[in-house]
Amino acid sequence: MKTEYKSWLDRKEYPFKSNYFDLPIGKMHYLDEGKGNPIVFVHGNPGWSFEFRNVIKELSKTNRCISNDHIGFGLSDKPFEWNYLPKNHADNFEKLINHLNLENITLVVNDWGGPIGLSYALKYPEKIKHIVITNTWMWSAKDDPYYQKFSNFMGGPVGRFLIRNFNFFGRVIIKKCIVDKKNYHPAIYKHLETPKDRKGCWTFPKQIIASSDWLESLWKKRGNLDKIPKTLIWGIKDIAFREEDFNKWKNEFEFKKVIKLDKVGHYPHEEATEIFIDELKKACT
Repeated sequence: MKTEYKSWLDRKEYPFKSNYFDLPIGKMHYLDEGKGNPIVFVHGNPGWSFEFRNVIKELSKTNRCISNDHIGFGLSDKPFEWNYLPKNHADNFEKLINHLNLENITLVVNDWGGPIGLSYALKYPEKIKHIVITNTWMWSAKDDPYYQKFSNFMGGPVGRFLIRNFNFFGRVIIKKCIVDKKNYHPAIYKHLETPKDRKGCWTFPKQIIASSDWLESLWKKRGNLDKIPKTLIWGIKDIAFREEDFNKWKNEFEFKKVIKLDKVGHYPHEEATEIFIDELKKACT
């Protein structure tokens, strides 16, 4: 497939071939690098496959590494008329992974990539070899004042205005979620080039609460994951997902390994890349 060129994208930093999967609403961009048992990386808001670039560069030497850009993000199409609901992102993800006909998947999820990616694992547990959970959730937060406050503000009129007109979520919010700012790369938000491109980004915050029924439906099926080996890697300095969320994962599931990173924020794969790669190699064996 063609290689996508954007003036803001450093191809030395992101030296991958672009692949596209046709959906009724547009083309979904994804990376497919290397050979071997597949590792599938699932991003959240406002990220895209770029955030996994350093891990993919290393792991693609031994594994087939796949990372999609959800519709509305990265190098995927950004149709303004689409609704961008998380459950529909999950449907798109399912279509892509089934199209690729993958087995023995190591699934790596972060942020909204948690419920989106884990919805696939809940439905097809026999296809999943290992799950790596990092700074995410998969349950209703409708009764949690912390998430209510964030969702109501960033998902309300003021938050939508700031995201639409100033790319506020990527420029400001995500930067605050990273401890060492040298690990903050502007490409994390520059893919949202115009106000119309940012609908997906401004939809997700509201859905933290608005998609509670869907999230709760996933949580009720969590037993489907019990027999799958799991690793928990958590940046404890994250202001998005707290230590309470880390403890909920840890208390609910039996993990093969739990790694608590005391000086890391929202993106362990970006902020503690060497540790993350080492643990992922272990998970893939």
